[in-house]
Amino acid sequence: MIKIPKETGTFKSFDGCEIYYEVRGEGQPLVLCYGIGCIMNHWQHQIRYFSKTHKVITFDYRAHHQSQIPTNPGLLTVEALAKDIKGLLDHLAIEKAGLWGHSFGAQVIVEAYDMFPERIHHLIFINGFVQDPLKGMFGNNLASSFFQLFKHGYSLLPDLLKKAWKMSVNNPLAIQLSALAGGFNLQLTHLKDVEIYARGLGALDLESFITLFEDMIAFDGRDILPRIQVPTLIIGGKKDYVTPQKHQMKLHRMIKGSDLLMVPYGSHCSQLDMPDLINLAIEKFLKSDGLTFEAHRIKGL
Repeated sequence: MIKIPKETGTFKSFDGCEIYYEVRGEGQPLVLCYGIGCIMNHWQHQIRYFSKTHKVITFDYRAHHQSQIPTNPGLLTVEALAKDIKGLLDHLAIEKAGLWGHSFGAQVIVEAYDMFPERIHHLIFINGFVQDPLKGMFGNNLASSFFQLFKHGYSLLPDLLKKAWKMSVNNPLAIQLSALAGGFNLQLTHLKDVEIYARGLGALDLESFITLFEDMIAFDGRDILPRIQVPTLIIGGKKDYVTPQKHQMKLHRMIKGSDLLMVPYGSHCSQLDMPDLINLAIEKFLKSDGLTFEAHRIKGL
């Protein structure tokens, strides 16, 4: 297996917050945006596959992993993350790129499209949503109540909650809970990927995570969808209980000319569950569109 060289770097975004990024491969640029609290490992199969033919760019959101926490907590927002993408494109001297968003990453790329559509040549949503995902998560509204309870507990006992947050990653039960909360299908996804996710989540600054999580809940990008005029592929999992099929169906209905693929047995992390299927579907989409917006879109994925 040929290993594609990796270039790493940082840049200062619009507010001076330092953002970490990685670049692999050459060709048409693709920017991959993971979910809230997630890690680049969620894109491992796509990075490995598409960096053979494209310039694949991944980055850490502000307050995530190797990127800085902004000095102003008010800039932990979807809007700020979208501005970071523009800063990343400027820093790398990229005129246009395809934006891919998994889960919460869908909000980020929709906001980016709203802010600078001329810099985006296609969009790919994987298990994405553009409004409050907690409503209807796991078939009920308990997730909303749990988050409010957790946030209240943090306001009363921040030090205790921070300690518990960081210690939880060493608990085998926490790994199983992470698999459930993160929407993994353990029959298809390797447990080590769940462990990597859990460790990454536990390493985050809890206060920053809560702040960004609140903005994710408040964000509503539905009004942007009808204005999208670039080739768009929407991928969902038929066994996704975190963002059920209704989210992908809504995206498909509201984005004119978009293509939809629902993955059998796919969980909230379809790109980890069935990477070969996802990669081939994306490759077909990219080849059919030619990344020029003049080719016909594929139908019936």
